[in-house]
Amino acid sequence: MKFTTKVALLYILFFTANFANSQSIFGKWKTIDDRTGNPKAVINIYQKDGLMYGVVEKIVEPGKENALCVKCDGDLKDKPVLGMTIIEGLKENENGVWKGDTLFDPEQAMTFRCKIWLNPDNSDELKVRGYLAFIYRTQTWVRADG
Repeated sequence: MKFTTKVALLYILFFTANFANSQSIFGKWKTIDDRTGNPKAVINIYQKDGLMYGVVEKIVEPGKENALCVKCDGDLKDKPVLGMTIIEGLKENENGVWKGDTLFDPEQAMTFRCKIWLNPDNSDELKVRGYLAFIYRTQTWVRADG
């Protein structure tokens, strides 16, 4: 194989890998408060046994780095928010939309039904919708660096 062919294949492989990575719903996402527009935390979203999970990896909101779940009941009462699983067991449905019953908000100590999907116009934005009965709220999270 000629050197130029090898280089061309390397470029194709590199750009294909980067494109696939940027399209994935899995990875680190910075939560953005939809009321203030300020970043709050970095959530690591991963897949295990075909289901989606999300863990608080870092708290970026000033003064809340060591926040505890003070409003929580049971086993979560006064536990650190850092390291807490807030998305649990979501299943992928049609068109890359993930749905489930466990989107936990440690500030409110409430669990919501949820729906999560990549913004079709910008793969660096994640739409996260929480439902309480017929009422819902959608936040846009942004892809976190590294």
